[in-house]
Amino acid sequence: MTGPDTKLVAKAEVQNLNFYYGEYHALKNLSMVLHEKNVTALIGPSGCGKSTFLRCFNRMHDLYPGNRYEGNILLHPDNTNLLSREVDPIEVRMRISMVFQKPNPFPKSIYENVAYGLRVRGERRKRYVDEKVEQALRGAALWDEVTDRLDDLAFNLSGGQQQRLCIARALATDPEILLFDEPTSALDPIATASIEELITDLKSRLTILIVTHNMQQAARVSDFTAYMYLGEIIEFGVTDSIFIKPKMKQTEDYITGRFG
Repeated sequence: MTGPDTKLVAKAEVQNLNFYYGEYHALKNLSMVLHEKNVTALIGPSGCGKSTFLRCFNRMHDLYPGNRYEGNILLHPDNTNLLSREVDPIEVRMRISMVFQKPNPFPKSIYENVAYGLRVRGERRKRYVDEKVEQALRGAALWDEVTDRLDDLAFNLSGGQQQRLCIARALATDPEILLFDEPTSALDPIATASIEELITDLKSRLTILIVTHNMQQAARVSDFTAYMYLGEIIEFGVTDSIFIKPKMKQTEDYITGRFG
């Protein structure tokens, strides 16, 4: 297990967050802090609201009609409320990138996959884009494997490489927070280990929130853990404490396998 940074600074604060799919009340009064340059894991049984919560951070729910947020997610240091109607969701997604469960490269070259976010921003300077692409691929520990094949189609990469490419694509816009939604569930153990190692390396640069079904993974990569059940946060704290000495019996039952 990793330990949390001793000098904790809030990167994002969730305040009384409620979320509705139409009439269905999916998230109930959630409050917690994401600490800067630390990894926070969301654990809990399937259907408990982990991915729904994760997708509030980059306003993914805006893409579907009838979804509704209440409460605030404040992004520091500028105190931007990510859920405010005045805040452009596209800008939110530049500051908060997401990596999905299954690798989802675009049907483009390796280079153009990584450059995509920069192109969306209107960046046209070739030298600058070249530098950012290399930087992002290095950040995702993929540069040495693809440096002489940047024009190849992304689909030619292995599953683990495709997931690291998706991480590079997410890194290229210099996000402040990186969201991972079960990033290794479609990967073999070797690719999983390399993604976990990468997550540990990346936290020196940015703040990470990861949804995982795998409790061993949460214990290995995260500094803080939130246990969710039925749309509520049952317990949130330092990962070691949550796994070794949880305060709530519900958390203990889940972690020891008596429930869920």
